[in-house]
This record gives sequence, C-alpha cells and structure tokens, in this order.
Amino acid sequence: MSFLTAATRIAPELVALRRTLHAEPELRLHLPKTQATVLEALSGLELEISEGRGLSSVVAVLRGGRPGPVVLLRADLDGLPIREATGLPFAAQNGAMHACGHDLHTAGLVGAARLLHERRADLPGTVVFAFQPGEEGAGGARIMLEEGLLDVAGERPVAAYAVHVDCGEPLGRYSTRPGPIMASSGSMFIRVKAAGGHAAIPHHGVDPVPVAAEIILALQTFVTRRIPVTDPAVISVTRLASDSQARNVIPSQISIDLNVRTLSAQTQQLVQAELPLMVQGLAAAHRCVAEVEWAGNYPVTFNDGAETDRVLNCLKGLHGPERVELLPTPGMASEDFSYMLEKVPGTMFFLGVQSSESSGTAMHSATAVFDDSLLGEQAATLAELAWRRLSGETQDSVR
Repeated sequence: MSFLTAATRIAPELVALRRTLHAEPELRLHLPKTQATVLEALSGLELEISEGRGLSSVVAVLRGGRPGPVVLLRADLDGLPIREATGLPFAAQNGAMHACGHDLHTAGLVGAARLLHERRADLPGTVVFAFQPGEEGAGGARIMLEEGLLDVAGERPVAAYAVHVDCGEPLGRYSTRPGPIMASSGSMFIRVKAAGGHAAIPHHGVDPVPVAAEIILALQTFVTRRIPVTDPAVISVTRLASDSQARNVIPSQISIDLNVRTLSAQTQQLVQAELPLMVQGLAAAHRCVAEVEWAGNYPVTFNDGAETDRVLNCLKGLHGPERVELLPTPGMASEDFSYMLEKVPGTMFFLGVQSSESSGTAMHSATAVFDDSLLGEQAATLAELAWRRLSGETQDSVR
C-alpha cells in the first residue's frame, strides 16, 4: 500500500485536527493549547517527544527499524493577530486567525508522522518532526536551533523539508525552485529630530515633517538607482508618526519605520550601510538630526539545488508533471525555515489550496479560506520525501 493510498484512511481525522487548530489559534512563541493538541494527536505513537524550554515547540523523533541517516520535517504552529471574517463554521472567535495556513501545515505533519510510524520497521533511518511556534515574526526556528533541534536524534539531519500552502494558488499545484525562493526580511527605524515650533511661525523653529517627506521620496530613488535590478530589494514605509499632540505644534520628532526585503546578503548589507548615510545627509541639510537603527529578522530562504531536484522528482512521480511547477523567480515574502536551511541542505515547496468559495482572497487576510481536502495527500507527500531521502532513492517509484 502506498503512502497516498494509506493517507486516504486518515484524511478525515487530519481535516478534523486542522479545524480544531483553526478554531483556537494562538500567537507567537507560547501556544499552550496548540501544543497540547499536537501532543494529543501524536499520543500512542512510538516517538521520542520533547517540548521546548523557551517556546511551545514539540519535537518528535521516529527511529526506523533499519539503519540510515536523519531527515527533518518541519511545520509551523502560530496564527496571526487578525480577526477572522470567513464565516466558516469552525472560524476562530478569539481575535486571532490561521490566515497563513499553519493549521494545515501542522495537521499534515501529524499525518506524515502517522504514515511513517506505520512502516517504522522498514524505515531506513530516523525522521525528526519539528512543530515550531513563532514563525510570524518571532523567529521560532532560530530558538529551536539554539535549543538543540539538530542534535535531538543523536546525529545531524542530512536534509530538511517543509511545505507551505497557498490559498491564492490553484488547488493541487505544487511549486518550488532551487536557490533563493523567499526573501530576507529586516526593519529600519528612522527618527528625524528637530527643534519643532509653533505652527504659525515655522521659520522660528525647525520643521522635521518636510524632511521626513523628502526622505520617503528619496527611498524610491535609492532603490532604483543604488540597487541592481538583478539582485533587488523592496523597501516599504510601514509606519509614519510624529510626537506632536496638538494641531498648532510643529513636532520635534518624526518616526519612520521601514520594512526591507532582499534576495541576497550582499544587497541587504548595501542597504544597511548606505541607506543611513543618505537619510542622515538629507536631515543634516535641513538642520535636523536623523537616528537610524537596523533590526534584522529572517535571512533569505535558500533551497539546496540537489535537494530541490529530489523534491521535484518526487512530486512529479507522485502527482504527475502537470501538477508541478518550477518557479521562475523567488517571492519577496519571508520564512523563518530559512534559519534551518542555513544549517541543513533542504527545500521548501508550495502547495496550492485555493478554495472554490474564496477565489481571489489573499493570504494574511481576514477572509482567507484554505481548502483542506488535500491534507491526506500533503501528509503522504512529506512521508514519501522523507522515505526516499533516507533510502537514497532518486527514481520516480511511488512508495
């Protein structure tokens, strides 16, 4: 019996698990209800289970009956601070929402654990199932690595895989690419300081507002004239605020928050080094002072070439080449699976789960709806990837 065939039996249970998770999303690093649900779903399986110290992670180690290497499979657990407006019968009511599909990732990884556990006697190696909180900005993957994720099985994984669903892509379409697949993410915080003054007599003070406006416009020129189009950056102003509390007061400080995304460390370093110089020069020209602070977040998500070839061969063998797309370019969203891929060669791939009821809704929106009818297939795909990598298979035979 293939993993795909076996998955049809457990698919209804995976859908029920996903909907339970969806109804009670939790945020960032501490997810006690979600962690308890995952532990309950894994109960009864012969797994070595450990829980995180600084976050509500779950790590489960499945040791096969035959010798072999270690492969890591990862899913993220956390939701987003979005009030759900889908109208689904299992919609969240607590002001948070699984608007990025992490509930499907979690249920699919539980399914992969169950499928591989059924064949553990013949499993040629060890599989580590990493259930990770804090993907949405909190860097949970980095914390799990610091807590020893890669050493939990006794030897380091030879490969790491993760799937990310997308409600904006056609149902059943798989896609990935070698090299950079998702961008790095960082933030720059600019504070333009000046004397301020009375709104009726601005020439007696120093007004930072037009200086801030000039800086914002200059960002566009910086991107188009200082950064090569072949190695791009996206710089977006995400917050603009002043310290003025009255309509007749010229503020003494303007705060500008930037989100910075790049596809290489080189371009990120260029932005970090040169953008503050431009900002400070513009401020000084208008008798202001600019303070600039950089905060890195996630590195580039970089797919290993050899592992991506394995993933593409597996996907085509399981689902047919017509359902598999080689992405021509990376996306500018970010993922903290990137931390794991910095340490272990591996691949992130995407699965389209667009619902017929919600065509046109976007990820991270209050109306995002994810079709969960492929959860069994998703679980079987992860199980097949792990099995093939452990056994060293490269051909298109289906387990």
